[in-house]
Amino acid sequence: MNRVKFPVTAVLLFVAGVGLAGCTKAQAKVAPDQPPLDVPAPPPRNVEATEVEPPLPSTPVSEEPATRPAPVGPRPVPAAQRPEPARPEPARADVQPVEAPKPADETKGPPPGPLQTTPVAREAQVERNIQDLLTRATANLNRVDYRNLNADARTQYDQAKRFISQAQEALREKNLVFATNLADKANTLAAQLPGR
Repeated sequence: MNRVKFPVTAVLLFVAGVGLAGCTKAQAKVAPDQPPLDVPAPPPRNVEATEVEPPLPSTPVSEEPATRPAPVGPRPVPAAQRPEPARPEPARADVQPVEAPKPADETKGPPPGPLQTTPVAREAQVERNIQDLLTRATANLNRVDYRNLNADARTQYDQAKRFISQAQEALREKNLVFATNLADKANTLAAQLPGR
């Protein structure tokens, strides 16, 4: 087998020629027959002049001699161009004025109880519904063996117990909306726990 040996310089010249040929074609082409881009002129600036009214003097001004020159200041605005001052709305007959809260007098007695959101006629029915929810939640918790629960189930059991006690406290304070919410949560959590 005959091997043909190329001189190293011939190989280097070939590689350099290919590299230079690639560099010569990487130039941007410019078309001389195209005109430059037209840039539009900026829009005209519409500036509204605001007239500043001179402040009213706080002390009475005494008569000054007429020989004194007039002060230089902003020109007065004609009445046709002045903006009208905001007029207060007339009081409506159906709107009652709001009175400022009066300071609490400590000699009058205890402060009023919580805001009553449930009508008195329905209050007894709502209390019975809350008691029913709490009874069901307690019954569901009593059927659960706490020792056999995993960590997540024990946390759920403890949370249901706390909701029951908080609901009973809210029921004593006549906060029926909060008590209903807590009793419902306690019943839901207790029903999800596995029985014995």
